[in-house]
Amino acid sequence: MPISRIGCDDALLIIDLQNDFLPGGALAVKNGHELAPLINDITKRGFSTVIASRDWHPPHHQSFSTQGGKWAQHCVAGTHGAEFDPHLNLTKVTHIIHKGTDPKCESYSAFEDENGRPTGLEALLKARSIKRVFLCGLALDYCVKATALDAVKAKFDTVLLRDATRSIHKPELTLNDLQKKGVRII
Repeated sequence: MPISRIGCDDALLIIDLQNDFLPGGALAVKNGHELAPLINDITKRGFSTVIASRDWHPPHHQSFSTQGGKWAQHCVAGTHGAEFDPHLNLTKVTHIIHKGTDPKCESYSAFEDENGRPTGLEALLKARSIKRVFLCGLALDYCVKATALDAVKAKFDTVLLRDATRSIHKPELTLNDLQKKGVRII
């Protein structure tokens, strides 16, 4: 199913297309480097609202293995690893959402952290009268999934752009779970 007509109540959410998630990065997602050209093309399809999220961690974030967490240190605020993919055309991005800024709390979703503290994304979308969100980016089985599920919970018509995301693990289970929970996949 192709992307249907885009209106003023649609938003594109680009999730965590950052250097540390690309080949050579601290938490590289296989073939993540393929996404920027695809997403650049998608941004040209008439979205008036294009929001890019990014991990923006303090240096001693609890999710880092050096702090007892499960992940290598990644996307530390202000570092090269936290920067967007240099091939991503940011001229169409209207807003940037930072997540994972609390050193004591994980934050996969671009909507809120694990303690329910909002990032401001839901309020921004509602202030712009957004009804439908299209998601792309990295990684499907973590941050894209968490953001999609929170979008459904917030009552947005939620669409995953399958070709414009990559997964750490085999994607089938994640895709099935998302569909069962109300996310449309195109």
